[in-house]
Amino acid sequence: MRQEGGYDAFIPHPLPPEDLFLDEGLLYLLSKANSALARLDGVTQVLPNPDLFVAMYIRKEALLSSQIEGTQASLQGILEFEAHIRPRDDINEIQEVLNYIKALHHGIEKLDFSPLSLDLMNEIHRFLIQGIRGSHTLPGRLRHVQNWIGLPGGTIQDAVFVPPPPEQVPGLMQDLERFIQSSDKTPTLIKAALIHAQLETIHPYLDGNGRMGRLMITFYLCSRGVLARPLLYLSYYLKKNREEYYILLNGIRYEGNWEAWFEFFLRGVISVSNNSIETAKRIIQLKETLIEKLLENNIGGVYAVKLIDTLFDRPIITIGQAMEELRISRQAATKLVGRFESIGILEEITGKERYKQYMFVDYVRIIEEGTRI
Repeated sequence: MRQEGGYDAFIPHPLPPEDLFLDEGLLYLLSKANSALARLDGVTQVLPNPDLFVAMYIRKEALLSSQIEGTQASLQGILEFEAHIRPRDDINEIQEVLNYIKALHHGIEKLDFSPLSLDLMNEIHRFLIQGIRGSHTLPGRLRHVQNWIGLPGGTIQDAVFVPPPPEQVPGLMQDLERFIQSSDKTPTLIKAALIHAQLETIHPYLDGNGRMGRLMITFYLCSRGVLARPLLYLSYYLKKNREEYYILLNGIRYEGNWEAWFEFFLRGVISVSNNSIETAKRIIQLKETLIEKLLENNIGGVYAVKLIDTLFDRPIITIGQAMEELRISRQAATKLVGRFESIGILEEITGKERYKQYMFVDYVRIIEEGTRI
């Protein structure tokens, strides 16, 4: 639609598309994606502590999703901050990732007793943006000015994509809310793909639209009971295939090519699910290996096993924190942490004589794959 400023803004049709059709190839991919999701949901049942795995995976997703938007934080920096250790990364960058984690937790908690609504989306957006760069751009409120997607410093006339004008946004978001809450025959994963693409096209907020769109995939799947825990995150896949992702979104908008988008999305679900399953298996194997390593090195006792469990929850630790977690003396904590360091379970990461910090390196390396900038 031509606007007064001499540019064209795109106004999407309400969902679902009128000519939605899944051919044999897409139905096959849909079946594979559903199976991969079911295996991912099931693998958590055999994890030593599924909640710890989910919590660490949420950190990874928050980091990857924020990195797509230009955040320069690292997993180690986030873990240092959470351990009340001065992080090596910019605290403002870390805060963006922590906001994402808060937004995800808030949304999942609310979905236990509330529908996935426009009001909830606005609440989640407020958690996402509050107190960080972009926080001046109306956290939790739909935009009231025109935005666009293009090169930094470019004008709206040079934009790659111009979303709907602001006066259209409330109505478009209400249409999206109706689609999300409707009980139609659209397969759940296809519906998640539609919801994500439509939100990115409406671009309803002044900042945080990409992160909101990625969060909505997880929220929708959890709201439909497809996932018992928030475990599917496409940010790694989208980060790796960013150029193709943007091309396909514009293919939907200007050519109505939903089929190519569905194929890309379903392949992403399969890839990410299988990757998460393999990560879970590696963590199970790591724990078994560590228990064997303790036995081989004659490091026995309840405190040694408890420290292993603690490290899966807190992969960066100090002597004082080990004392507190295990409720043992400083001398005993120093000796135990020293034994763990000597056999390679922990690695001292500061190089200091005092106020040393130790990292559970094997676990962090498994989780941080794909997050290095």
